[in-house]
Amino acid sequence: MVQTLLPLALAFIMFYLGLTLVVGDFRKVAERPKALLVGLVGQVLLVPLAGFAVANWSGLSPMMAVGLMVLAACPSGVSSGLLTHLARGDTALAISLTAVTSLAAVLTLPLVVGVSFQFFMASQLGVQLPVVAMVKGIFILTTFPVLVGMVLRWRLASHVMRAEPIVGKITTTLFVLIVLNTFWDQRQVLQDNLSLLGPAVLVLNLFILGGAYLLSQVTRLNRRDRIAVVTECGLKNSALGIVVCLQWLQQPAMSAPSVVYALSMNAFALTFVVLMRKTTKL
Repeated sequence: MVQTLLPLALAFIMFYLGLTLVVGDFRKVAERPKALLVGLVGQVLLVPLAGFAVANWSGLSPMMAVGLMVLAACPSGVSSGLLTHLARGDTALAISLTAVTSLAAVLTLPLVVGVSFQFFMASQLGVQLPVVAMVKGIFILTTFPVLVGMVLRWRLASHVMRAEPIVGKITTTLFVLIVLNTFWDQRQVLQDNLSLLGPAVLVLNLFILGGAYLLSQVTRLNRRDRIAVVTECGLKNSALGIVVCLQWLQQPAMSAPSVVYALSMNAFALTFVVLMRKTTKL
């Protein structure tokens, strides 16, 4: 029952993301392609590289290392736009980055996970990566629902805008339930690995936030764009990471890094929001 409900919950979360997207958001960002490109570099290259460094140097088991890489390969979480807004960043850029990375995940996620599988688990005979099933599943559960949501927003804008607050609350509830359910199911795995996994996830959080901020500074993005890029890179779609591990990799223990990250990333993000709000010149 749970194995069926988790993918459906993820699909609903991605559908909600599509409902929040309007063409105007993309037009605004298209006028400043540099910020979008920097954000994509951060998400597609910086975050997986940070994940690989932490997974390789932290002494994690091969199973936990691949689980950490699954998380690092996931696109932005649906709450990143709201937190970008609260931090007084460019919300249109954040939403566009979430949309683009979510759509691109059908290719980028299997690629990163495949390389990680070969590097960390090549010595474990009989372990194979179901690439085709993963690509198909990610498209059905993430890309397709986003596109459906976008079409509905375009065709039925007034109805969608009225329903959006309610759908948003349902989405938040589903995300919390996915995390809590996985936390309970994998509580023994978490307990056995927390001494290494906890510090590894905290270091990954710091690497991602610091690296994204440095990348934004080096490329001379303005303050609002920097905030959006940092928030987008730091908030991962942990629900997708959990479903990938449970549904396609058939390795429930691998979901532990996604669970721990889900419990910690919002604390880091909210701290970042407070810092940005305090240092923003009104």
